[in-house]
Amino acid sequence: MADTETVRRRIESDAYCETLGIDLVSLEQGFAETSLEVTDDLTNFHGTPHGGAIYSLADAAFAAASNAEGETAVALETNISYLEAVDVGTVLTATAEETHGGERTAEYEVVVANEGDDRIATFRGRVYKP
Repeated sequence: MADTETVRRRIESDAYCETLGIDLVSLEQGFAETSLEVTDDLTNFHGTPHGGAIYSLADAAFAAASNAEGETAVALETNISYLEAVDVGTVLTATAEETHGGERTAEYEVVVANEGDDRIATFRGRVYKP
């Protein structure tokens, strides 16, 4: 198992997250928090955040939480429920928590919320640990 700082640096080096502007806020065993400010570049033709941007924020938290110990975990399945739209300028936070841990698989729930802690989306995912 790698040390915490090495794991954090590895997760923070994700080029896709850097492109979107997703930041790793917190990282612990089985837990992670990411954030993203909704910019005009992340909106769809309705002027609201693109579902892919919200999904990517949640997925980044899921990936960080499931790999926080430094051991490889890869997604088996995910799903997301979009609950509310937000405006440009809103800062979204995704909080991922392990809800079930097994020897080879684990399950996570990720809550995406705005600054007022209103739930914007719920993401669920399962990983395989080879």
